[in-house]
Amino acid sequence: MNMWKHVPDVHQAMLGLHEAAKQGVDPVLTELVLTRASQINRCAFCIDMHVKDARKAGETEERIYFLNAFDEVEDVYTEKERAALALTEAITVLTDGFVPDDVYQRAAKQFEEPELARLIALITTINAWNRMSVATRTPPAGR
Repeated sequence: MNMWKHVPDVHQAMLGLHEAAKQGVDPVLTELVLTRASQINRCAFCIDMHVKDARKAGETEERIYFLNAFDEVEDVYTEKERAALALTEAITVLTDGFVPDDVYQRAAKQFEEPELARLIALITTINAWNRMSVATRTPPAGR
């Protein structure tokens, strides 16, 4: 189903939320976070889009390849990026119902509160996009 054809007002609201959330967040970090959440949620449409956007933002193939093992390759990502990706995983999975304190504190050490708030909003937004795309079986572009 093309969900957005049936609820264009929801689509516009989601676009507005997404644009607001990413304001002031580094574009490369934004795409890393969006890609990682999409990998966890198995959203092929969003993985395809955000990997392409990451490349356009200047991301390297190596860093894209290692994304799902970001904490295993300390020399590939900065501590700030690794903290953001750990927070992305914690917010996306929420198996215990909370983001672990150590994960939150790790991110809080790397980001000023306004940027951390945007990052949390960005992670929340991509999870909403992923869930709608997965529920409606939205294929990657060109498929």
